[in-house]
Amino acid sequence: MNDRKNSGTPKDSHYARLRRAHREQAGSGQRPATDLPEGVVRLYGLHTVRAALDNPSRTIRRMLVTRNAAQRLEIGDLSALPFPADLVEPKAIDRLVGADAVHQGVLIEAEARSPKPLSALGDASLVLVLDQVTDPHNVGAIIRSAVAFGADALVTTARHSPAESGVLAKAASGALEHIDHIEVRNLANALEELHEAGFLTVGLDSEGPQLLEDSLEGGKIALVLGAEGKGLRQKTRETVRALARLDMPGAIRSLNVSNAAAVTLYIARKRLAGGS
Repeated sequence: MNDRKNSGTPKDSHYARLRRAHREQAGSGQRPATDLPEGVVRLYGLHTVRAALDNPSRTIRRMLVTRNAAQRLEIGDLSALPFPADLVEPKAIDRLVGADAVHQGVLIEAEARSPKPLSALGDASLVLVLDQVTDPHNVGAIIRSAVAFGADALVTTARHSPAESGVLAKAASGALEHIDHIEVRNLANALEELHEAGFLTVGLDSEGPQLLEDSLEGGKIALVLGAEGKGLRQKTRETVRALARLDMPGAIRSLNVSNAAAVTLYIARKRLAGGS
């Protein structure tokens, strides 16, 4: 198991109290404590938790897990984990995340990952930029596709973007742990910085004058997608180097933003690899 920073801090005493409260209330039939320290998120689901456990930079504060989920995660001795872990019934997790959440019998409370600045891109060649895409299900699905197609980073704005959450992480199915998250305050300024760094910025637009395949060139590509309904904001449209559309000959001429991201990433990755 990876070593994590979780000893000797004020948060540890909070979690020790929370763990004792959970055990006491579980025995009395009361609702367990649900408060969280600032900067801590609840993540759930087998793929999500497995990826978090395998990420050495993820600080985990506690785990609730059913016997079946522990077996599926191949966790033999809970006491050997470097953070508090309790064996519980599924209802104990339901009380924390809601009965509709597909938690698959495991939940962790972990410190949220800190977004990085644009300067952290380094030698990235494929970047995905989201212009006020706010639905956590969509953003999670986009992150999953971004990791699958080898994107180096996801760029979002500090406002009008979903925070890290269990819903977003579940939709990402573990991919949240495998991509850098870049957060910027002003998207137009960030696009200009990408230009200075040698990126071709291409905004996806159903009315774009070019097909996406015909607009891609060079060794650094930043794909820019807007929110469903609104699409790209006017300032974003004016700042990107190109506006392009997907070739959709069918009766429906638009896709859900997460599906559009997957297709767009596939085309861009193929072009960067030298394909036609």
